[in-house]
Amino acid sequence: MSKQKKRHTPEQIVRKLGQVDRLLGEGKTVADVCRELEVAEQTYYRWRNQYGGMKADDAKRLKELEKQNATLKRLLAEAGLEKAALKELAEGNF
Repeated sequence: MSKQKKRHTPEQIVRKLGQVDRLLGEGKTVADVCRELEVAEQTYYRWRNQYGGMKADDAKRLKELEKQNATLKRLLAEAGLEKAALKELAEGNF
């Protein structure tokens, strides 16, 4: 049996965390709930740390902002390299 990595959207994660809360409220253990939802305990704790208390819209917005932030960081790095190259050309160090 091969393990496949599943990718969950932020909305799915928040929904699953809601299910976890409901099942824990029924007296089940974290291990039992994770097994039932087919999620590793480590994944549950990571999700709880990152998305705990968020609504689905908030989680989606967070992911969008993280993606936008990564794009802006990449653009800034490229601009810095371009600036350094132009500075070297202007000084005649080529």
